Amino acid sequence: MKTLVVLTSILGDRSNSRQLADHLIARTRAADPAGSIVIRDLSTDPVPYFDGNTVGALFTPAEARTPAQQEIVALSDALIAELQAADRVVFALPVYNFNMPAQFKSYLDYLARAGVTFRYTPEGVPEGLVKGKQVLTLIARGGKAEGTPGDTMTPYLTQMFAFLGMTDVTYIAAEGMAMGELAAAEGLALAKQRIDALIAQPESALAA
Repeated sequence: MKTLVVLTSILGDRSNSRQLADHLIARTRAADPAGSIVIRDLSTDPVPYFDGNTVGALFTPAEARTPAQQEIVALSDALIAELQAADRVVFALPVYNFNMPAQFKSYLDYLARAGVTFRYTPEGVPEGLVKGKQVLTLIARGGKAEGTPGDTMTPYLTQMFAFLGMTDVTYIAAEGMAMGELAAAEGLALAKQRIDALIAQPESALAA
């Protein structure tokens, strides 16, 4: 299996969402030693802000693009190819001010390309073209909002992923990260247990 892991936290090794991603990566390598894992860290290698120049490049015919526009489109093409090549996609997301990190929003904007990752049918219905992916979204949240109206991030992600064609999505949240050491430890432990339940281990690893 080919796994793409997208890291988004600005905190590096101190990140709780990174802890979850590292745990999943370790479990994945144990379960599938022959599989490949690609890691994209949007904090150390951020996608440029999605601005007017970006839109202009993407909507300019290929033969008329300037060198700068060609670079913009090449980045979008590379991100999309990386996503399409994966069987499993893992997004590790902290919650910043009730929503996703800005760098992840830009990443999604570079992925959303009409005729490439989505299209509209003759009836005007959007159809996602990024299909057949298992998506695991690992969330680290300071408070507790999973499954409540206070979760303002997950509904958007569900809609956006579906718009691109990714409908097999599992959310695993480590909550209470800012509610004291005990609550944070419990939140991380529960999230790691849910990861373990999803990533089946070979008998040799279980017996070790």
